[in-house]
Amino acid sequence: MSQTPETKTQIRLSGFGGQGIILAGQILGKAAALFEGRNAVMTQSFGPEARGGACSADVVLSDGRIHYPRVVVPDVLVVMSEEAARTYGPGAGEGSLVLVNEELVRTVPKGPGIRVRGIPATRIAEGLGQVMAANIVMLGFLAAESGTVGREALEKALLDTLPPASHELNRKAFAAGYEYAGTLGTKDQT
Repeated sequence: MSQTPETKTQIRLSGFGGQGIILAGQILGKAAALFEGRNAVMTQSFGPEARGGACSADVVLSDGRIHYPRVVVPDVLVVMSEEAARTYGPGAGEGSLVLVNEELVRTVPKGPGIRVRGIPATRIAEGLGQVMAANIVMLGFLAAESGTVGREALEKALLDTLPPASHELNRKAFAAGYEYAGTLGTKDQT
């Protein structure tokens, strides 16, 4: 998705509490603001459960002013869990790109102009030895599939945010998600 000074990009990351959705939103906003010189704002939403309930991080990016901090209709919707799909999926609109964690999501948002791309983010993270890295796998996939924030900026934000002891794992997780996008070709899932 290309940016012009008059446009903004609305991204909603969603999943369940404990999947690192809020952290992924922080990294995404930081990448755009600090390493690409754009404006970014993030808001977050949690279900009543501390862990396991649906949660989301809304990230709005723009080269111009951001007048409203919430996502109205996402340009990109990331869905990491089934509950998040049921809660946030209906908000996807025409032209939305929906990125789905294939192992945990059965209810895939559908509608006119919605493009769906899937990745086995949880399985990839497990293969790297840490299921908790699924959010970082998804960030790599988001970078490759949407083009909303550049790979280099996201990698810098990732390393700037996370503790040094986790850098190697998170670099691998991010690269795995990014590279997985290249194996899909151009066919959307239905």
